[in-house]
Amino acid sequence: EVQLVESGGGLVQPGGSLRLSCAASGFELGGTDMSWVRQAPGKGLEWVSAITRRGDFTTYTDSVKGRFTISRDNAKNTMYLQMNSLKSEDTALYYCVRGYYSNNVHPPLSELLGQGTQVTVSS
Repeated sequence: EVQLVESGGGLVQPGGSLRLSCAASGFELGGTDMSWVRQAPGKGLEWVSAITRRGDFTTYTDSVKGRFTISRDNAKNTMYLQMNSLKSEDTALYYCVRGYYSNNVHPPLSELLGQGTQVTVSS
């Protein structure tokens, strides 16, 4: 069974940092591009970042460039999202998904296999 389990979220003050993890099982993570997406309360799905299967190319939505870093450890079947200088507008439920997406191409909801991890940025 293919599974994606997100973790690492929490409550953090503005300017703080969090590191999200995405543990994959049931498939070889190294065989697929991956993305992070998020959904803020009352809003639609927003693409955040993507990484190629070997980790040699990454992209970010403009609002997180310079603050977030996507990475992966295929040997551990795990992907990460390091989030620094967090802002209140980063508050959302974060999901990892299979595939290389962008601002123009969002994943189908059927690809949100995990429960997500909640990130709340508030003082």
